Amino acid sequence: MKSAGGAAVHTAVSYATIKRMKVYLHSIGCRLNQSEIETLSRQLLAAGHEIVPDPAQADQVVINTCAVTAEAARDARSLTRRFHRQNAAADILLTVCYATIAPEKLAAVSGAGRVVPNSQKENLLHILDPQAGAALPVYEQEPVLRAYLAGSSGRTRAFVKVQDGCDNRCTFCVTTVARGAGRSRPLGDVVAEVQALAAAGYQEAVLTGVHLGSYGHDFGSRAGLKELVQALLAHTDVPRLRISSLEPWDVAPGFFGLWQNARLLPHLHLPLQSGSDAVLRRMARRTSRASFRALVAEARAAIPGLNLSTDLIVGFPG
Repeated sequence: MKSAGGAAVHTAVSYATIKRMKVYLHSIGCRLNQSEIETLSRQLLAAGHEIVPDPAQADQVVINTCAVTAEAARDARSLTRRFHRQNAAADILLTVCYATIAPEKLAAVSGAGRVVPNSQKENLLHILDPQAGAALPVYEQEPVLRAYLAGSSGRTRAFVKVQDGCDNRCTFCVTTVARGAGRSRPLGDVVAEVQALAAAGYQEAVLTGVHLGSYGHDFGSRAGLKELVQALLAHTDVPRLRISSLEPWDVAPGFFGLWQNARLLPHLHLPLQSGSDAVLRRMARRTSRASFRALVAEARAAIPGLNLSTDLIVGFPG
């Protein structure tokens, strides 16, 4: 393989010896799932494989499943059957949350092949292509990736996973079971990945995680996300940076001051889940109507033109 400039690039794999796979990737659910499927796409491209736009063209299909709602679980089963009807010869690999919560049920679906839980998802590249070796962080594959990144998905926005797992115990959520305890990526790794994306032409990086606001807590830093954003603004050239969902109780003092930098887009997603304090207590949410209202007022005062979104659960059974 050659880089964009034509120079030969050395990789851990000899392209003369690998079997080139055609892979179709599909993600259900959250931005974190989307981030993980995009990372796998870049790893596969760097290993010499092809990402195809239609499951009918694929040797291998990968579905990132979701378990946050019954509808998402049904989607995983329905898509597995549909893709199998479209291409019975393709191997269908199912992974992440629903594959972790209900692996036997998913494996029993017509057309299902390998079921890979969250605990093994970091090895997906090796599972799909044993010749590629263990999966490498995206930044270690540069400059092999640079020729692919900008045009690999036809997008200018990249979802960057900075954290996985959750230490909250919200009573309506299975994420802790599916994803485990909170775990943060090293700050330097995230900075290097975002800079590689910027060098490849991406115009926007979206920071994602299951419990994004807890970033760095496992390192002993209570202001970890603030420090990460400051580092990305100081040490990368990405034109736009976006923060995805933040729990209201995770906003550190002075956090909204980060938006003095125009590269940080004026958007916040602060999930409330209920407008009733009694229901919030039953949900084990560490917020209240009054504290949420005060936080929103603080955000609007600090961030001109703020676009604010939230989540509300209707019909909570608890």
